[in-house]
Amino acid sequence: MFIETEGTPNPATLKFLPGRDVMGGRGTADFTAAVEAEGRSPLAARIFAVGEVARVFLGNDFVTVTKAEDADWQRLRPRVLGAIMEHCLTGLPALEGAAEEEAEAEDFDPADGEVVVQIKELLDTRVRPAVAGDGGDIVFRGFREGVVRLRMQGACSGCPSSRATLKHGVETMLRHYVPEVVRVEQVEA
Repeated sequence: MFIETEGTPNPATLKFLPGRDVMGGRGTADFTAAVEAEGRSPLAARIFAVGEVARVFLGNDFVTVTKAEDADWQRLRPRVLGAIMEHCLTGLPALEGAAEEEAEAEDFDPADGEVVVQIKELLDTRVRPAVAGDGGDIVFRGFREGVVRLRMQGACSGCPSSRATLKHGVETMLRHYVPEVVRVEQVEA
């Protein structure tokens, strides 16, 4: 089995491409600590077990891993590759049980429903594919008084350029296509 590795705009994060489906069409999953993965994701738990891992994000066909601040990719990368390979050989799913809905509900006025549909469609068709290419995801969190609230996941979470991407890329595009949008804010998990 050959697993490709790609850098991401976030120097603390690498994208691992096992050449097969990771999430089985179940969306994405973001784990910021080993305790979050226990009993929920055998793959993420195995990656955290190698040590020096701060975050694991599971995409449709990739895994992004963020190293601990003092970790060195030269030492950590082979251990993460081994963990992913071992998991793939077990035949276990990346995520166990039914897919859970995100705990944080979307916040928007029902009267803005049509605007929210437009925003989500633009995010899904124009933004998410590009963000996934960099090893991350972007999640709609709300829309109130012209402000779109978005959460960055995976390689995009904590990336030095994510705020600039939101302001200069996503905000500009949303304001162009959806006149009701005044600005975009990033929210933390």
